[in-house]
Amino acid sequence: MKKLLIALLTVVPMLALASGPSVHFDKANNDLTDKESLKRGFEAYLNYCLGCHQLQYQRYNRTFADLGISDEEGKAKWMPTGEKVGDHITNTMPAKEAAKWFGTAPPDLTLIARLKHGGPDEVYTYLRSFYVDESRPFGVNNKVFKDVGMPHVLQNLQGIRTIDEHGNLSPATGGTMSEEEYDEFVRDLVNFLEYVGEPNKLEREAMGYWVIGFLVILFILSYLLKKEYWRDVH
Repeated sequence: MKKLLIALLTVVPMLALASGPSVHFDKANNDLTDKESLKRGFEAYLNYCLGCHQLQYQRYNRTFADLGISDEEGKAKWMPTGEKVGDHITNTMPAKEAAKWFGTAPPDLTLIARLKHGGPDEVYTYLRSFYVDESRPFGVNNKVFKDVGMPHVLQNLQGIRTIDEHGNLSPATGGTMSEEEYDEFVRDLVNFLEYVGEPNKLEREAMGYWVIGFLVILFILSYLLKKEYWRDVH
């Protein structure tokens, strides 16, 4: 009985962790085959995220090749600071100063869509869940990430939201985009971040189908061969 109780006490915390957060994550419904969406997301990242958040494990030329952008077009339109096409996508923000400004250095975003337990859906919901909170250093908080140290850099696009005592967010007001336009803007950005987290995901998945098909055929041939070998024995 004592051993059983110890085993149960060991499992309970694991079940609690597996239950996940109470915040509901909206579906991003990403489409990694949509090159135009990925391009729009790349542009959104360059304009609104790169100043603080790097993609230090992703190179410009790899991104250009996967998104159907020539190196010449990439240099002219997608590399405003004049790096080389083979460079990683980084910024010049000093980490120590950034930690003082924001409380912690802004994280690299290369793997952010993979590392979050909610995946791309969590990032998509997070970018749509800022609300006014005058007690915070930047005047905003986030329903997904409580006491976030990041300002709402997309506020001019989305507008301002408030939250009631029940945790319900109000519709956004004062933004340059409608709710549908902003959701689509964020979806493109998250689509790009999901791509960056695993650029060869589509190739890996396609190869997986071929591998499964090969194993099925191999199983059939092995079964038929086994029957042939054992036919005389039986």
